[in-house]
Amino acid sequence: MTVEQLREAFPNFTDPNLLKAILNSGQVISLPAGKVLMEPGQFIKAVPLVLEGSAKILRMDEDGKELFLYYLDPGETCALSLTCCSASKPSEIKAVVEEDALMVFIPIQTHEQFSEDFRQWKDFVSTTYQRRFQELLVALDAVAFKRMDERLMRYLVTKMKQYKANELHTTHQEIANELGTSREVVSRLLKQLEKKKWIELGRNIIYIRDDFEELIAR
Repeated sequence: MTVEQLREAFPNFTDPNLLKAILNSGQVISLPAGKVLMEPGQFIKAVPLVLEGSAKILRMDEDGKELFLYYLDPGETCALSLTCCSASKPSEIKAVVEEDALMVFIPIQTHEQFSEDFRQWKDFVSTTYQRRFQELLVALDAVAFKRMDERLMRYLVTKMKQYKANELHTTHQEIANELGTSREVVSRLLKQLEKKKWIELGRNIIYIRDDFEELIAR
């Protein structure tokens, strides 16, 4: 990885000393889709910086049910990982690679040193906390105040934007896992959307209309 590649993924990092420090201390790893980066209870040893691809952050209950929280895209890191690092606590989330990814992992001790030595790193951490806090509020509102059909439609819109595509290759069970509900509920709600001709269901694929977000906003 070069300084130019790092700067392209993280345009706010303009300090050449910080860029060089990341390259010198970080470990660049290619990760396939589906790779589990972190499980609840594990101690976080490094902070992930996403260069390419994406990962999803999930919350799990005692029964193993998952709830989708947010995505990590290029130029981002995980606020909950930063929190666990700072508090020296085990992870409370599950992190899974969503699309084939390239990440650079910064050791915890280095992250702490960066916060002291580089203002841009400190600002990056602060901005990450603020952005993720807002996303967690959105996820909380969805669970607490929105019906499951509204949550499902919001989920589909999020996936469309994530993949920049109208074809989602996923199963009803995978959607149910991320929304914390049953496959039967998801299948029934998807069938209702198909009857409205807002989506079309295939085998492990969902075709979504271009104007889907506009339709659900009406």
